[in-house]
Amino acid sequence: MTRKLRVAVVGLGVGKGHLESYAKIPDHFEVKAVCDLDAAKAKAAAEQFGISRHTTQLSELLASNELDIIDICTPPNTHRALIEQVLAAGLHVICEKPLVGSLQDADAIAAAQKSAKGTLFPIFQYRFGNGLQRLKHLQAKGFASKALVTTMETHWRRDADYYAIQWRGKWATEMGGCCLTHASHSHDILSYVLGPVKNVYARLATRVNDVEVEDCAAIAVEMENGSVATLSVTLGAAEEMSRLRFVFSDMTVESSSPEPYRPGKEPWHFKGKTPEIDAAIQSALADFEPTLESFEGQFIRLHASITSGAPIPVALADARASLELITAIYHSGETGVAVTLPIPKDHPKYSSWVPAKGGFPKAIHHG
Repeated sequence: MTRKLRVAVVGLGVGKGHLESYAKIPDHFEVKAVCDLDAAKAKAAAEQFGISRHTTQLSELLASNELDIIDICTPPNTHRALIEQVLAAGLHVICEKPLVGSLQDADAIAAAQKSAKGTLFPIFQYRFGNGLQRLKHLQAKGFASKALVTTMETHWRRDADYYAIQWRGKWATEMGGCCLTHASHSHDILSYVLGPVKNVYARLATRVNDVEVEDCAAIAVEMENGSVATLSVTLGAAEEMSRLRFVFSDMTVESSSPEPYRPGKEPWHFKGKTPEIDAAIQSALADFEPTLESFEGQFIRLHASITSGAPIPVALADARASLELITAIYHSGETGVAVTLPIPKDHPKYSSWVPAKGGFPKAIHHG
């Protein structure tokens, strides 16, 4: 019989999406409580999802003996303190991206994790689309071993109504713009498929909305494996899309999902370089077994990790790699020079990636 894990969701913005996903896998999770500083929002979410308890205080949840996991979905600038409180209470913790606000914070969390009873599970649900998992399946069978070039386009739309929520668009609270908050999922997939990043050169600008943070980016990346990648990001697209294209020595792979927020979802296009390779690819894919995707896919794997010792679906090291990439992007965007990874502890952006001048070139044109 499957052991149900008892969870409380804290922060009911993106946290509503987590609640919807838990509701789809009721044999694995039971949501015991929701928490939000807005009491009315907490009450409404509890009623909507049939949850018996709602509160505005995390401390009430930490004092409870009826929880296994606290799921943190609050604004980014609150994450470190909340993670540390949950780990100190002996519970597992799930946390939305960005995990924390600097590499220094990530290393502090790692230190806290070493002596904690619970485990930290960062969120990167885009990894678990079946299209992307088909590529990972092929890699495990020896295909796609030599990468040549990769392109990633995260072309979304965020208008003034998005920034009407007070904490968004500000360095102090959202802690970044399109590269951190929106494209980080696709950029995580870059390392998930190809391994570590070696060098980054970024050009960033604020051209769509009158906010502090960047909303357009063009980034050139050299991977440790020798391949190169280009990352294109904007929040001003009339038609939203996310496209991932990997060119390997034996095949080309492209995401084809029409859903901009689920680029890992099927269908994906796989094309071998020769008819023989193409046939071998199709044969290798014949035994691929689709599984749950998105949050449900990550949560199911997380459940297996806690209850049966299966591998952690997204580790703290994965989240730290994402933060190291964003640190390099912001430092390059600010200084105009390429940045080589890894970033050492004496680097000027180790403790904060916020630009010294508070932003990037602005050229807002409406109409």
